Amino acid sequence: MRSHTGEKPYICDICKRSFARKHDMKMHMDIHIAEKRHICSVCSKAFLRKSHLQNHMHSHTDEKSHICNICNKSFRIKNSLQMHMRIHTGEKPYSCEICPKSFRKSWDLRQHLRIHTGEKPHVCDICNKAFAQKGQLVAHMHNHIGHKPHV
Repeated sequence: MRSHTGEKPYICDICKRSFARKHDMKMHMDIHIAEKRHICSVCSKAFLRKSHLQNHMHSHTDEKSHICNICNKSFRIKNSLQMHMRIHTGEKPYSCEICPKSFRKSWDLRQHLRIHTGEKPHVCDICNKAFAQKGQLVAHMHNHIGHKPHV
């Protein structure tokens, strides 16, 4: 029933992300505390879950067997094709509860919510200035090192 009401009473103590189901919060906690036991034999990248490693393994091959039947763009992972299809359908299933914006990806909604919450998790190690998005921090770091990437 919570999926219909939007109620999310289970809150991560570490990052404050909220969940409708206790099980989902427990699964989420792994990103903070669990050991990444599934190691890629090609590049040694580590993953919490075997399924994430299996998806990652597609990045080491040129095979793109999932093809869009509208524009013929191809993808290594079926989920990437499904996400891509939203471009053609216009589907934006992730809606902000604070403003009228909606998004194709849950990640984009989470990033957007930082506008409303003021959360700035990316902090400069040199001057302690904080940013909502990692790209903003990366651009800021060029000020400290004197590197201007687009000049």
